[in-house]
Amino acid sequence: MSLGLIGRKIGMMRIFTENGDAFPVTVIDVASNRITQIKKTSSNGYCAAQVSFGQKKISRVNKPTAGHCAKAGVIAGSIIREFRVKDDSILSSFQNGMEIKSDIFKVGQKVDISGITIGKGFSGAIKLHNFSSNRASHGNSKAHKKTGSIGMAQDPGRIFPGKRMAAHMGNVKRTIQNLEILRIDSERNLLLVKGAIPGSKDGYVVVRSSVKEKK
Repeated sequence: MSLGLIGRKIGMMRIFTENGDAFPVTVIDVASNRITQIKKTSSNGYCAAQVSFGQKKISRVNKPTAGHCAKAGVIAGSIIREFRVKDDSILSSFQNGMEIKSDIFKVGQKVDISGITIGKGFSGAIKLHNFSSNRASHGNSKAHKKTGSIGMAQDPGRIFPGKRMAAHMGNVKRTIQNLEILRIDSERNLLLVKGAIPGSKDGYVVVRSSVKEKK
């Protein structure tokens, strides 16, 4: 595992290559990533870097978090995440309060991006699980979008756990793997990633180096 960045999803756009090929890209703002703590094997049992992103109102920061960030010389961020690494040598050039910029990635690199999907509210089985709807006519009475049979008869006399039924849709953490970085704007700390990523506009995402990169 390697160091990553926390970002904010700005939106999507289209870019063109020198050959004239068009690609849809998602723009991610990764500015203001600062290290709040470096964990080492000798003291913590594992190697990791704790990173803070953005800035939170002082009135909304609890005292433990405020003290923890002040110790590192960092303003309390709106989100804090931890990135585990293989060994201490990877973090030898980093220290508390240091800003991590987009240059830790490179153009063409594959990354995994995690985010919270857009919430769709309570949804039926047809929308949520892509079930087929029932017949439109020929004896069908007010059961066009019903789930249908959900179990058997007296034996076993119950619905098995995990049965796909109507439920809340979206608002869950999802990770998209092997997305390619097409461009990096170092001045504004922007990543332009090929394709779509989870979450709504202005939502927080976590960008890491791909763990299953296709050769």
